[in-house]
Amino acid sequence: MATPQVSADLVWEVVRSQNSFLVKRKSSGGVQFSRDPLNLINKHSRKYAGFVNDKAIGVVPAEKGAVKVLSKKVEASQKPAKSITETTYSGGKSARKSVLPIVSHTSHIRRSCCQERLPCRPPRGCRRSRSAIRHSYKETKPTPEPKLRGSKAKKAAE
Repeated sequence: MATPQVSADLVWEVVRSQNSFLVKRKSSGGVQFSRDPLNLINKHSRKYAGFVNDKAIGVVPAEKGAVKVLSKKVEASQKPAKSITETTYSGGKSARKSVLPIVSHTSHIRRSCCQERLPCRPPRGCRRSRSAIRHSYKETKPTPEPKLRGSKAKKAAE
């Protein structure tokens, strides 16, 4: 017996107001965000919801500075456990060299998220996500103590 196909629009209408990925903020005018790993923009909207759409892309951090690119298979979109494929890209390369395979991997998926001017570019947020993950691995420099100026410096010298 085959499983019945459910429309993505119907799924969105059912889970739009309540789902595990939804983040509601009463401050800032009631903005709603999404924690969905397949949502590059983190906007709570039908267009960017990765768990609803048949095609979706996600970029998440992996160990040792690497990055995982999550993508959804269209054939298995009704089977959540089998639908997500993970591809890991190492983090030991320069920023430009590490972005190129991600661009080639994601350029054909979800063209609706691409910039209209440059259709060959990856979906918006893919490069930003990769850069943000790369910067999060860097160690922050300690802040130096502020130097005393003026009369406080003279008192300290005495």
